[in-house]
Amino acid sequence: MPHTRVRSIALSAASGNNHPLAPTTLTLATVLMLVACGQSAAPSAGAGGPGSAPPPAQVGVVTVKPGDVGLVTELPGRLEASRIAQVRARAAGIVQKRLFVEGSAVRAGQALFQIDASPFEATLASAQATVAKAEANVMQTTAQAERFKPLIEAKAISQQDFVNAQAAQKLAEADLAVARAAVQTARINLGYAAITAPISGRIGRALVTEGALVGQGEATPMAVIQQIDPMFINFTQSAAEVMKLRAAMASGQLKRAGNQAASVRVVLEDGSEYAQPGKLLFSDLTVDATSGQITLRAEIPNPSGTLLPGLFVRVRLEQAQVSNAITLPQQAVTRSAQGDSVMVVDAEGKASPRPVKVGNQQRGQWVILDGLQSGDQVMVDGFQKLRGGAPVKPVPWQAPGTAPIQPASAANKASIATQ
Repeated sequence: MPHTRVRSIALSAASGNNHPLAPTTLTLATVLMLVACGQSAAPSAGAGGPGSAPPPAQVGVVTVKPGDVGLVTELPGRLEASRIAQVRARAAGIVQKRLFVEGSAVRAGQALFQIDASPFEATLASAQATVAKAEANVMQTTAQAERFKPLIEAKAISQQDFVNAQAAQKLAEADLAVARAAVQTARINLGYAAITAPISGRIGRALVTEGALVGQGEATPMAVIQQIDPMFINFTQSAAEVMKLRAAMASGQLKRAGNQAASVRVVLEDGSEYAQPGKLLFSDLTVDATSGQITLRAEIPNPSGTLLPGLFVRVRLEQAQVSNAITLPQQAVTRSAQGDSVMVVDAEGKASPRPVKVGNQQRGQWVILDGLQSGDQVMVDGFQKLRGGAPVKPVPWQAPGTAPIQPASAANKASIATQ
């Protein structure tokens, strides 16, 4: 009805321009038409209107999956060659030649130095001559003793002469044994003129040069050989921690990591982990009275020679395992004086705190010993999006540095389907 009245007023205004109310009526009709258009164009309140509720905030969560978790302890350690041999001069003489390349790998028995052997050769020749002389003396005294046997039976000689002949034979045989021992000693000293490697390994720099007098009064050091495959790692651990660990394994709270020796991993100075795993060899039976530490030793293979003696490293030692334990990123756990807790998202999207029992730290994650069950969704990020009791939308958490899995687009799906 209002629209009909507006149209009639407009027609009458158009037909009679000389009407006194024509301008006013035309203006009124225009205003009414604009108001009607505005009412028809007004948006209807709906889901996207100003009065609608915002969507729930997305938070990153991890799903709890219990399992056996190794308790890894990281300790400082130092590398040491598994075998070390100091090459020394065992015979006095002048060094004539160096027969190895410094820093190279040598094998056991390889010639390293040559000492002037002429004095030892002369000593050997003299000892051999003494042996020959002693052998001749033995031959003579033996023959004389044999001749005196029938004479003593016939009492043609005195008993004293026969005893003297037998004593001379024994003395000659003893002199022969001494001469032969001297020959053996001369041969040993002659062998010492050629310095050989006692073990296989890598040899360092030469400590003497050609022309040096060595072995005069003492065994002169000439070089050092180190066997670096495998390597030893010496490190220490708190005695209190070791005793606590043993008590936990004895009570059944923890179990031994593996049937054999504990697993060992080496972390280098740049933070990278050495590829080859090692094994724990032994732990000392005594505690250092000054530091309260127990010394441990591990063995690690080094076929490529990457590890060097004397290098400081970090040792990751897995001595025990926790059954039905859980690992969580560090940022998921809130630690305070009142205790440790995490935020758990339930099936309705409600986030609520839950107290937990935290164990050791392992590679940037906390080991959770109690408080969570399999399937629980624990918040890792998005804490700043929590608004009172408002529900949230849990999404799988992606660790930093890992690319999230992108769903396939419609175009890609269509192209795959056509192929």
